[in-house]
Amino acid sequence: MDSTITSTDRGLIGFKSGLRVDVVEDDAVYVFSERGVTALQGPYMETLAPLLDGTRDLEGVVRAAPAELAPEQIAAMVSRLAAAGLLTVRSPSGAAAPTPASAYWEAAGLDPDTVPTGDASPALHLLSVGDIASDAALAALRQAGLTVAAQSVHTPGTYPDLAPGASLSVVLCPDYLASGLAEIDAAHRAARRPWLLAKPLGSQVWVGPVFDPRAQGACWHCLAHRLWGQRQGELHAQTALGRSGPASRPVVTVPALTATAMSTVGLEAAKWLAGYRGVEQRAVWTLDSLTLDARRHELHARPQCPSCGDPSLMREQARRPVVIAARAKAADTEGGHRARTPHEVLDDFGHLVSPVTGIVKEIRQDPRGPAEFNSFRSGPNIAAGRTDLVGLRAMLRAENGGKGTTPLHARVSALCEALERHSGFFHGDEERVRGSYTDLSDAAVHPDACQLFDRRQFADRDRWNAEHAAFQQVCDPFDDDAEMDWTPVWSLTEERHRLLPTAMLYFNAPEGTDRVTVRADSNGNAAGTSVEDAVVQGALELVERDAAAIWWYNRTRQPGVDLAAFGDPWLDRMRDVYADIGREFWVLDTTSDLGVPAMAAVSRRTGGPREDIMFGFGAHFDPRVALRRAVTEMNQLMPAVLDGTHRWDDPDAARWWNEARADGHPYLRPDPARRLLGPADYRRADRPDLADDVAALRDLLAERGLEMLVLDQTRPDVGLPVVKVVVPGLRGFWARFAPGRLFDVPLALGRVPFPTRYEDLNPYPLFL
Repeated sequence: MDSTITSTDRGLIGFKSGLRVDVVEDDAVYVFSERGVTALQGPYMETLAPLLDGTRDLEGVVRAAPAELAPEQIAAMVSRLAAAGLLTVRSPSGAAAPTPASAYWEAAGLDPDTVPTGDASPALHLLSVGDIASDAALAALRQAGLTVAAQSVHTPGTYPDLAPGASLSVVLCPDYLASGLAEIDAAHRAARRPWLLAKPLGSQVWVGPVFDPRAQGACWHCLAHRLWGQRQGELHAQTALGRSGPASRPVVTVPALTATAMSTVGLEAAKWLAGYRGVEQRAVWTLDSLTLDARRHELHARPQCPSCGDPSLMREQARRPVVIAARAKAADTEGGHRARTPHEVLDDFGHLVSPVTGIVKEIRQDPRGPAEFNSFRSGPNIAAGRTDLVGLRAMLRAENGGKGTTPLHARVSALCEALERHSGFFHGDEERVRGSYTDLSDAAVHPDACQLFDRRQFADRDRWNAEHAAFQQVCDPFDDDAEMDWTPVWSLTEERHRLLPTAMLYFNAPEGTDRVTVRADSNGNAAGTSVEDAVVQGALELVERDAAAIWWYNRTRQPGVDLAAFGDPWLDRMRDVYADIGREFWVLDTTSDLGVPAMAAVSRRTGGPREDIMFGFGAHFDPRVALRRAVTEMNQLMPAVLDGTHRWDDPDAARWWNEARADGHPYLRPDPARRLLGPADYRRADRPDLADDVAALRDLLAERGLEMLVLDQTRPDVGLPVVKVVVPGLRGFWARFAPGRLFDVPLALGRVPFPTRYEDLNPYPLFL
């Protein structure tokens, strides 16, 4: 009902049918409903409430009210009660005694007199796919007072005939990915007819959404895209078995569950035909009949959907320059000078966490280890897997992770990492240019400048690849004349587009050749609260990993970091937490020639035969943030070794944990010949705007002849800014031993008297 009631209204005003009103003199007017009780207080409220019994229009209420209560006061009080959802206006002809049904429609915000019933109800078409007890559904729809104009079973591979004159179709299926639903979706979009989808079978019932082609909203293909994203194991199994579509499953139900499901479908259809509209009708509602856990899963349209959107959006995005705009930093800088707070990020992107319509199935805290570690997991890491069964298992076990000094920061971090990896996965709608490096060399960046394999690694790659994990694999030598797909990246240094192989930029992108000469990795991939934020985080990750690789593979002694000097109570608490679980940790300074504070946190188990040494890395303009990042990353990874099972399918990690002891690796310990470093030893840059941080990083790299490239990987249906930052020449974690910074920087900084020989590099590859 309209919350504004004027003197021209001739309807009878009264409290809604589902409300009970009791007046207690000199106290309040109490309004009872099934959802609770509301106390109404204020001058004349006890006098006015009894007059709102549904027998008077506004003028009648004014006439019956005491003379001291002015008409404008009455109108204002009535409007406030209407705005609170307590009043309704009934036509004089519909002033019959309220019924439970009229109370229900009033609770839905509808006028019961206008809700069609019986033969006046709009007709619907009952359409089923697969083995569905449609007769039970027909009975439930009729029991709901609905008119069923037609009942049919759809045969996949044919175009369905929709019943003429029906206002809504109810489509029942055994699986929301069932064969035939694409044709049903196409038919309804062509006819511009809404349809309600439901899965009434199984211990978990699904109802909704209502797909309405007349309104801007998701189509079935938008939903199917999300569903398949959650069912990668099933997709692999079906492909291996030579099948397509979802796997068929035995029917699971009992009569009471079938009745509940069909009645719910009937209720939803009745609400839609009655004119009720709510955001929940654009969602999937699930009921777990075993636990009675009910949940609503929001479904949003995919703007790039080939069926209902514009599939060229990602291609157009890649063709545009990456524009860095002024972006002030938020007050909450626990996560490292972000543009928005964690609360805001969770509010905007929390709907993407759902086992049905989400990109992330769930976010949960790792139960292994102390709660203070704030180690959160957000589902399979698609960057860790391949398309075979071994790769699938690796993907499922190597979950996305989140870290932070508080549970909120860690939860948001886990969400953002999952969305970052999803956005960096190849979907097929990315911009691609076909050609060879030889043909495109005026714009293309040679992959060797990024992958940084030494020629000796190519010669030994068969043996090496057999002994090491996926991210340590050495590719085949790059062929300058081989044709492949390339994707534009924007050079912030030269302000022009460059080209890199698509298979280097997106996980699982086909290389288009018979050989594997390039691989995608997560180095420089970052999500942020703005494009500027994401670019800063991606570039800082490159700086962090470059510094870590230079230290690790050269095994140089580095100064320690004086944790007490930072005066951080959280760090003091972490030292106690580690001591409680029989471990110690310390932090090394790994800052490189780039000058951005970079640190490595190292922890070992004390008092045991195996030390299970773990580490974490961090880099930031603010040394305090760099320090926290290193420790929180170590906290995030620590559960993998706490129970002694080493749950990583990585032979390099397993060998390290089984063999390494700190006494045998002096570079893990602070250099005893140098004093510990505190906050005053670092050059801190405190800029209020993220755009200034981007410019500072770009210029810092340019001074050393390094180019800063950015690919905007933000997905239109996700919205969270995601980029991949690439700086040819900077080192990643993995064993890549081409000449360059790995050998030059330690010599330039005086860490070594002469460049480390290839044969003397650390034999343990970094495995994070």
